[in-house]
Amino acid sequence: MSRLEDLSERYGEHHRAKRTREFVYAGEERAELFRQYVGGPGRRVLDLGCRYGALTRAYAQGNDVTGVDVDREALAEAAKLGIETRWADVDEPLPFEDASFDVVVAGELLEHVRDPAGLVAEARRVLRPGGEIVASVPNAFRLKNRLRFLLGRKPEEDPTHLHMFAPTDVRALLDGFEDRQLRFIAGRFVPLHGPLFANDIVFAGRKPR
Repeated sequence: MSRLEDLSERYGEHHRAKRTREFVYAGEERAELFRQYVGGPGRRVLDLGCRYGALTRAYAQGNDVTGVDVDREALAEAAKLGIETRWADVDEPLPFEDASFDVVVAGELLEHVRDPAGLVAEARRVLRPGGEIVASVPNAFRLKNRLRFLLGRKPEEDPTHLHMFAPTDVRALLDGFEDRQLRFIAGRFVPLHGPLFANDIVFAGRKPR
């Protein structure tokens, strides 16, 4: 069995055991932000880690979307949205030419890959000058996780998470991008202190022209 086939099987089992096909982490709040950041119509969008396409629906209409995922079964479901799909391991070089997309989306993906900075570099490579990356990661250092750690429990329970991100880590990923933006979302007390109470960090940046 190849690494790609093994990943497809393992992530497929995880997806079907833990989430419904319609599940979007942080719900409509995150979907609306992604819709705004991706924009359109008429944009060529690379959607990395699209799974079943639950979030893709927010920005697919009017745009030319290519969805990439390691879970072959989930990808077949995403294809029903009318988007192009590509079965691939995003820890490997992306199978696309330089400067070929207007937007690269990576929603709740970077925490799952071996080399997040390497994947962001690949996203930058395939972006056209002036193109944008739109992404999100769980806010691993929120108060809830800190309290779990103090109580002797793991901050994260998801066995597929290979990395934990603080806001400073997210800013580091955006080095080399312009118009960098961070938004802290999903939490009752986010208005009081986003980095401490947000469950998720949505971020975006523009490739220099």
